Amino acid sequence: MARRNRSSIRKERIIMLASSVFVLAALTVTGVYVRNSNRAEKEDYVVDFEALEQGSTELAENMVSGEELDTLFAGVGTDDLDYDPSFQEANSLHVENTENGLKSDKKSEKNTAGTKTIEEKVEEKNLEEDEKKDAKSDQTKKDEPEKDDPVEKSAVEKKGAADKSKEEEEAGMFDETVDDVLSDEVQAEAISTTVQPELDFSEEDGLVWPIVGDVLINYSMDQTIYFPTLDQYKYNPAIVIAAAQGENISAAADGRVTSVSYDHDTGNTVVMELGNGYELTYGQLENITVSEGSFVHVGDGIGTVAAPTKYYSLEGTNVYFKLTKDGEPVNPMSKLQ
Repeated sequence: MARRNRSSIRKERIIMLASSVFVLAALTVTGVYVRNSNRAEKEDYVVDFEALEQGSTELAENMVSGEELDTLFAGVGTDDLDYDPSFQEANSLHVENTENGLKSDKKSEKNTAGTKTIEEKVEEKNLEEDEKKDAKSDQTKKDEPEKDDPVEKSAVEKKGAADKSKEEEEAGMFDETVDDVLSDEVQAEAISTTVQPELDFSEEDGLVWPIVGDVLINYSMDQTIYFPTLDQYKYNPAIVIAAAQGENISAAADGRVTSVSYDHDTGNTVVMELGNGYELTYGQLENITVSEGSFVHVGDGIGTVAAPTKYYSLEGTNVYFKLTKDGEPVNPMSKLQ
């Protein structure tokens, strides 16, 4: 038994020793392989300056000199190139191809050959406009009459002013001065004062009848009054005057027309301002001859009598006549002469 145990132990030691030797050998081989691989990689990154110097020398020898390039491209025209040396940026007057602060020889050659630059074209255009203005000025001077003919001189002055206005408008210089505006306002005010005098109706002033006729319905604001067509009693802020259809209606006082409209009760209606807060209203009209803003003198015609509206069908053809002061009704009978 002891002899067998010793034999087993000896075999195990031999196996362990052989295994160790094998592992060491494998590790050694692996290390040698890795070291050789790293050395090869490092050699790839080494720069060979001698080879570079030799290559640059060969490159310099093979390069073509500037003079040879000029000789090669001397026969090539600008038509074979994509680049146009005469090109200039759109909407620009001063774009130039320069080199070291000098104009391009190509552009100088083109200008010498007769091609006009944009600056030259603009200058020629300005000269043409100046010549036209001078010619027009000479023509105006030629058409001027003698000083002792004021009628022709006035006509020429008006024509010259119209031409001047047209030229200023075309040049974008049509501006009114402060004096011109003030002058226009003064003239407008003068015309307004001449055509439309100031309105000044007072309590002492009276009214004339707009048409001759009987009063069908009286003014009544303190108690109600009967309306036949409506068959009811109500207040009446005006008087209703009997009239024949087509009769002329005249202004009862001087006034300015403030409104021409249609009302479902009174039909075509005209309102006039008399001044000092007084207003007159004429209703049941047709063929109206006045317009808003117009001035009417007392006795001037303002229209004719129309057929009555459905609210006055039983009363018959009439004229609706109302007077107010600051918007409040006033009895017209107190002012009618």
